[in-house]
Order: sequence, then structure tokens, then C-alpha cells
Amino acid sequence: MQNVAQSSHYLVKFALPVSGVRSYLRRKGINDRFVAEDAGLLVSDAVLPGSAMASVNVAGDFQGVIERFAHTRNFTQINFEFYVDNDYTSLKFIEHWMEYITGGNIESDPSRDNYHFKLHYPSEYKSNETRIVKFERDYNRFLEYKFVGLFPISLNSTRVSYQGSTVLKASAAFSYDRYICGESTSLIRDLLNAFNNIFPRGNSYDPLNGGLSSITPDQLNQLYGSQGAFMNNPPNAAGQSLSGVGNVI
Repeated sequence: MQNVAQSSHYLVKFALPVSGVRSYLRRKGINDRFVAEDAGLLVSDAVLPGSAMASVNVAGDFQGVIERFAHTRNFTQINFEFYVDNDYTSLKFIEHWMEYITGGNIESDPSRDNYHFKLHYPSEYKSNETRIVKFERDYNRFLEYKFVGLFPISLNSTRVSYQGSTVLKASAAFSYDRYICGESTSLIRDLLNAFNNIFPRGNSYDPLNGGLSSITPDQLNQLYGSQGAFMNNPPNAAGQSLSGVGNVI
């Protein structure tokens, strides 16, 4: 029970499209450094994403048996709670992001009676590089999620009161198209350690030959099933050899 993860060690890293919403936020006084560094640190409460399978029942293929098959993977929306700094930048960050989605621009005047909304294209406001990293205190063990098509879908009402001053918080719900579990940067892909893969697709590390060699799925299954020591000491991306395990091919 001592080898369990703690819930309080995580990091959220926002990244917005270069053109579109990012330039609009600059006009509102929210610079790129705040978005990349401070906004994620002000997330006081976050969630790791989840998903669910939509399925369909099929009857008649086998007499008396109803089978269920998955046909769509649904990704549930997530909620982030932000500390509001005394410049209210974190609150403005969400407000103006949503404002841009609904057609906000510097030329229009929202105080006019004939003001209307004209939504921007999704490529201009959706974030494909926002990440949440869950790690442990030693920073050596972690799990990374990358969101594709992330954008705020609602900003909840923020309660204020004269009684009992506390740290002001704002919560927002975000929608996204899908997420990727595991590191996915170009550097990690070059190091052959992306997407939580111990081995690159279709390859395996050979500790005796000191390099990558082809391995079939059957050989990989046999390796995991027959050599228990390998499960507790897999090779890393730097090519370090395995202790207690011989040639894996």
C-alpha cells in the first residue's frame, strides 16, 4: 500500500493556436508567457480525462445469444478550477477565450444594440497541445495526457461574499475531441519512447546486440509470458541493457 500515487502532484500546460485566439488574448493583456507558464500553475483542481465506449446489441448471429460490440469512443468533458490572481488574469483568460470563440474582435463594439455573434473556425480556437502531467514526488514516474481539440465550453458562476474571505476560485468545463495517453512530443518520438510504448511498433530492444531488432507479436507475447523479470525491468529509450534477462529475441 506504500506504492500508490498521490493526488496532489500534477501540472497543467496550456498551449493555444499561434494564429487566432492567442493574438486576441494579447490584445486583452494576456501574454503568451502567462498562457504557457502561469495559467497551468493556477489550476487548483484538475481531473485526468476519461472515456466511454458506445456500443450496440446484436442478436441473431448465435441462437439465444445477444452480443454487444463497441462502435464509438466517447470522451467526457473535463473541469478545471482556477485560483484567481489579484490581477484577475486567470479569469480573463477563460472569459476572453470564450469571447473569441463567439466572434469577438477588436473592431466590434459589444455595447451596441445590434451586436451579434459570429463564431470563428475551430482551427482558430481549439488547442491541440494542452497537456496534463500527473507525476510523483521524485519526478521520475509520471503519466501524461495530451488533449486534441480542447476549448472551454462553459465558465461557471463565481460566488463572492462579504463573509469570511477566502481565495477566489473560478471553475470552467472544457470539451475536447480526443486525448493521447503518454508522451507525444517530437523529441520523445525520436527517442522511441512515445505513447507509453516500451518498444517501438514492430521492434524490440536486444540487450546483447545493443540495438533494435525486429520482433513479432508472438515473440513479444512469449517474452512477457515466460520471463517475469522483464516485466519489472524493461529497457529504456537510452538503450540500457536489462538486468537478469538475456537476449530477448
